[in-house]
Amino acid sequence: MGVNATQAQQVTFGLDTFGDVTTTSDGRPVPQHQVLRDVVEQGVAADRAGVDHFSVGEHHRDDFAVSAPDVVLAAIAARTERVTLGSAVTVLSSDDPVRVYERFATLDGISGGRAEIQVGRGSFVESFPLFGYDLADYDALFEEKLDLLVRLRSEGPVTWTGRTRAPLDGRRAWPTTAGGALPVWVGVGGTPESVVRTARHGLPLMLAIIGGAPARFAPFVELYGRAARELHGADAVVPPVGVHSPGFVAESDEDARDLLFPHFKANRDRIGAERGWPPMTRDDFEAEADEGALFVGSPDTVARRIADTVRTLGVQRFDLKYAHGPLPHEHLLRAIDLYGTEVAPRTRALLTP
Repeated sequence: MGVNATQAQQVTFGLDTFGDVTTTSDGRPVPQHQVLRDVVEQGVAADRAGVDHFSVGEHHRDDFAVSAPDVVLAAIAARTERVTLGSAVTVLSSDDPVRVYERFATLDGISGGRAEIQVGRGSFVESFPLFGYDLADYDALFEEKLDLLVRLRSEGPVTWTGRTRAPLDGRRAWPTTAGGALPVWVGVGGTPESVVRTARHGLPLMLAIIGGAPARFAPFVELYGRAARELHGADAVVPPVGVHSPGFVAESDEDARDLLFPHFKANRDRIGAERGWPPMTRDDFEAEADEGALFVGSPDTVARRIADTVRTLGVQRFDLKYAHGPLPHEHLLRAIDLYGTEVAPRTRALLTP
């Protein structure tokens, strides 16, 4: 697909974290309350390094500390000036769209217009029994609640009826925002139905590419653009597309891979045991780092791999999930600094014809 010089300068770069529960450098577990404070420090570091976006995921389990991303982001907002602050993702299916909009509209006011929401159905399901939702309604919950969230973006009276929550009759969500509507992205794992749904609502698309060669997602980017034009007119402006992928940056390829592997494996194997995946081997890890969706290495290596992905898919944003399992806080801070000060500018240079 490719990008021209103007598009290369418009590509933006983000960092994502789920607030993974870390260890100290000598292997002692860090309590969740300290992990939360560390995530705030990481968001501040991202702003200082010139990163465009900092996004925090929502989970309700013991290996991730963040269950309320908007609260964490508000703490970061008070100490930063320019970085966009968002969720990655808000599990909309088990939340209320009105409260989601109001919480992030509040964050938008606190941050001076820097809030955004990324919503998704969620690849973890702990929130469903926790908040009293039936997994049998997994698809219907997201479909209806996304529809309501989109309507709330008008910041005017909303009349809405569905079967998954009480109806609204000319009700409004508060506060309003300076920009008049919050940015809402939809996180998609790569199903055609999810891509078309996002296009139908006219929302930006965030592709979660967490395994395999990124090039295999090119058909989804093409489908998104085609669906947007078919649904909204041939001259419609197609909203941006982003990529969310795991990775890690250190001074050298060897350092990055050796530092990351045991922690990446610990995280992946714990989730894999729940989902029936075999344990990750070093060969599996190296294959993902060489050709797959794991963007790990020196600044030069990571920049080249991101540039290849942006060029191949024609996307406008790249978000690196930089935190993995118990990987210690000090290594995460260094990775954040390298990503913002070296990877992002080198990637832009590589993309400029």
